Amino acid sequence: MKAIWNDTVIAESDETIVVEMNHYFPPSSVKEEFLHKSDHHTTCPWKGLASYYDVVVNGQANRNAAWYYPEPKPDAEMIKGYVAFWKGVKVE
Repeated sequence: MKAIWNDTVIAESDETIVVEMNHYFPPSSVKEEFLHKSDHHTTCPWKGLASYYDVVVNGQANRNAAWYYPEPKPDAEMIKGYVAFWKGVKVE
């Protein structure tokens, strides 16, 4: 699987974990130079508190387009630190 935004591959892995139709990429497969920490957070009843990244490629920012669970609840432990994408980031 690849995560692509602004014609740039920002993550690539054959070992994503699919949860609720979202592909979560292992941290080692994500190109960190394209991610900038955001102060945005949301809460999922069964996964816990999600933290977000802005995806920045070629000077263009896609705010809060990536998220991860740094300390997920026990039922979601398998995606701890894994990164998922939305807001126009193509996952194919």
